[in-house]
Amino acid sequence: MIGSELAEEEERRKKRAPWGVIALVLLTGLALIRNGSGEFDVGPPQPASAAAADSRLPGGTFANAPDPLPYAVPDRVRIPAIQVDAPMMPVSLDANGWVDAPPPEDPNLAGWFTGAVSPGEKGTAVVVGHVDNSQGPAVFYGLGALKKGSRVEVARKDGKTAVFEIYGIEVFEKNDFPGDRVYASKGTAELRVITCGGGFSKQSGYAGNVVTFARLVEVR
Repeated sequence: MIGSELAEEEERRKKRAPWGVIALVLLTGLALIRNGSGEFDVGPPQPASAAAADSRLPGGTFANAPDPLPYAVPDRVRIPAIQVDAPMMPVSLDANGWVDAPPPEDPNLAGWFTGAVSPGEKGTAVVVGHVDNSQGPAVFYGLGALKKGSRVEVARKDGKTAVFEIYGIEVFEKNDFPGDRVYASKGTAELRVITCGGGFSKQSGYAGNVVTFARLVEVR
């Protein structure tokens, strides 16, 4: 990097909140994806218990993982197994300290949380999106149906595509969200894709969040 690029990267890193803070923000703030109505005959699919992430360092495909990428703004997210192909927009914290979600009126739009790394960088990148809205299913409605080994592709504005392999899908109650387990860096390029899930009530919306754990396995 030249001097100006180094300075810009350092500024970006300073703006990233500590993970302990982010975990608390997302524990509260992902209720913001509560705009999903939950009022359909069949609710969104929920992860099977067998899909839980292994607490050990995943091996297999990950043994030959590529080196992490430099910073670049993500452009689109694709999850072929559930027919997701959506543009991405940056989201940050709102005036109340919550993570903003993409506008609920656009069902096919995902958000990249700018307080974390960009997808493909070393660390844990976070992508959020609605499960549904008042008109029907939204971008991550099918997230809970994913299996271990499914791929998430993130096209970046530097022309590269970061390909992640899923090694776990779980649903966590919002009032018992394991922030450190979900968001802490594992020393590799990781991705979390998050939407609402669990039980639903008109009073409080969805009770939990579906979290997809994935790791960088390919760069195209």
